[in-house]
Amino acid sequence: MDNFSKIYSLCEEHGINAKYDVSMKNLTTFKIGGNAKLYAEAENSSHVSELIKACRKYDVDYIVIGKGSNIVVNDDGLDKLVIRLTGDLAKVTRLDDTTIHCGAGLSLAGLCRDAENNSLSGLEFAWGIPGSVGGAVFMNAGAYGGEIKDVVYSVTHIDNDGKIGTIKGEDLDFGYRHSVYKHNGFTIIGATFKLKLDNRTEIRNRMDDFMGRRKDKQPLEFPSAGSVFRRPEGAFAGALIEQCGLKGKTVGGAQVSPKHAGFIVNIGGATFEDVKNLVELIQSTVKKETGYELKREIIFLN
Repeated sequence: MDNFSKIYSLCEEHGINAKYDVSMKNLTTFKIGGNAKLYAEAENSSHVSELIKACRKYDVDYIVIGKGSNIVVNDDGLDKLVIRLTGDLAKVTRLDDTTIHCGAGLSLAGLCRDAENNSLSGLEFAWGIPGSVGGAVFMNAGAYGGEIKDVVYSVTHIDNDGKIGTIKGEDLDFGYRHSVYKHNGFTIIGATFKLKLDNRTEIRNRMDDFMGRRKDKQPLEFPSAGSVFRRPEGAFAGALIEQCGLKGKTVGGAQVSPKHAGFIVNIGGATFEDVKNLVELIQSTVKKETGYELKREIIFLN
């Protein structure tokens, strides 16, 4: 029995839904990628803990995903265990009038809808940002003057030994597209948010306003992984790319969006190499013509 088979057996023992050779195209917003060697759905913290401990014991690489909105997967697939957070790890619990806790696997859209339904303000900026709560916390997602750090009180995780822990306050080390979780290797399983009571109609109006801006400026009609590059100091990635004449540039099925040059979209049949080559072309061209070095937000998974 190989090590992946041992983990599959553990999944059967603990009631964890697991499958071999699951297509990553269906698990990512870019709709690109080969098969994950083994895929498992963790419905609670115990599932995550058991899977992480097993991976360490059997020397199997793993990755935890939510909605797969910031990753590009190799077409040859992943020789890893892919863990997706579902069940209790994708639900919201109300702790008091203005405090909610939610699982990291919940979509950011789902969190925003729940807040609106309960007349809670503070997350309107996040309406329309793709991905999960865990991913948003991991990278301190933000838009229109708001960031996740503005509303997060604490974050719950599973450490590399499979133990549950919590980090809050300054120890979260939030910065521009950054949190402590970019370095510690822990798996985010939930977050607690401090919001404010407000008029539900006004909350909805702000959400609609932000979504309207997104639809006007962003290529939401095509598969993508959101903004490709971090914002360089003193400039905007999209403007620099457009300035270099790369708006609409196509490599295979990957294209610099004609609508917003900060996005690369899958216009049909894009491969991992198409996206990778286009990203590298953009970086080298912008560096040569403007001096700015663009750093990726999206993550390439080989």
